[in-house]
Amino acid sequence: MDPRTFPTKGNLILAKNSLALASQGFELMDKKRNVLIRELMTLVDQAHSIQEEIDSTFTHAYSCLQRANIENGINNVVQAAYTVPLENGIRIQTRSIMGTEIPLVKYESTDHKPTYAFSATSASIDVTREAFQQVKELTIKLSAIENSAYRLATDIKKAQKRANALKNITIPTYEQRTYVISNALEEKDREEFTRLKVVKGRLPVIFLI
Repeated sequence: MDPRTFPTKGNLILAKNSLALASQGFELMDKKRNVLIRELMTLVDQAHSIQEEIDSTFTHAYSCLQRANIENGINNVVQAAYTVPLENGIRIQTRSIMGTEIPLVKYESTDHKPTYAFSATSASIDVTREAFQQVKELTIKLSAIENSAYRLATDIKKAQKRANALKNITIPTYEQRTYVISNALEEKDREEFTRLKVVKGRLPVIFLI
């Protein structure tokens, strides 16, 4: 038998304290879940808006690429693409929402001047380069939002599980323990009161003898 269930005043105090702590924990978990859900809904709306924009931008960019391939030849376009430097303007930080760390991506767009020879290419490659620059910027934004949404969704599930465990298991357990111990202590008090009453009733008889 668990010693914590023995009907003592000490165990009653511990049970009440544990019940209060579990109730407070449930309120915090429920609050965290609601805050994370609101943040997730905001990100979903942003992702939907950017996704629509990125779809149209991708379509335009590939249309420009097809035209550049036709006017300059695929090999020349590939050679021009190889001259594009690696991107180093992305900085990733984090911000906390109710203990959930989500990425905060900062993109510093520099003046990307053409790195290919103008004499060997046509204006269609310039248009294509600008179009894919827009695609890159939107892709960075979308990736940050999707990553944040994934982390929020994961923590929402964890918060929901913990809240359910507290609500359906922990809190009822301590409520039942508090109820049982309280009843047992009250029964002991009644027995003690009855015993004292009986003893007090016999005291005159004892003194007479």
